[in-house]
Amino acid sequence: MDGTKNFNIQKMDVDQSPTSQETDKEEDNVDVNELALEIVKNAIRAAVQSMEEAEKPTKSIKWITHGEFTAERGRKQIEEFVLTWEYQDRWVHYTQFIEREDRIHSYHYIYCVRWSIPTAKRPMPPVTASAFFTIKITKNKPPDMPIEISYTFEGLSLVHRPGMTRFREKWLRDIIEAKNILMESIPF
Repeated sequence: MDGTKNFNIQKMDVDQSPTSQETDKEEDNVDVNELALEIVKNAIRAAVQSMEEAEKPTKSIKWITHGEFTAERGRKQIEEFVLTWEYQDRWVHYTQFIEREDRIHSYHYIYCVRWSIPTAKRPMPPVTASAFFTIKITKNKPPDMPIEISYTFEGLSLVHRPGMTRFREKWLRDIIEAKNILMESIPF
């Protein structure tokens, strides 16, 4: 898309001789014009960002089938999938198998991917952010069918599926920030 990033919005000034009432009106108009200009700039910036993201397809991996699945292979596949996400190098994470839930028609394998930002001052951060993955193995599906994967981030209720949603580093930052605010409010 040519020309989406370069845009200019021009202010229109009306030349009038000022009186005290007209000066007040002009100041109000200037404030309204500046506010409107800022709103339009933000809307255009958001539209451009949305178009740029639409041009980048969401990344995923080739998931294993029911017949190939083991708890360890599931953990490795989740790790491989998380590596397709775009995030800053300062983030570190590890993936851990939590449990297997036996349901009526399926098994749910639950994994936790724990994220943190270690620093030289605090190599073991006091707070982390977690993403919980569920791999669903249906008992009556043939072994050549792919596994079903979903994931959520702690404190958030939206269920994501690989290849359907683009990962946002902001989700992790928001979780860490909320926990830091909570930790500061509790006296130890």
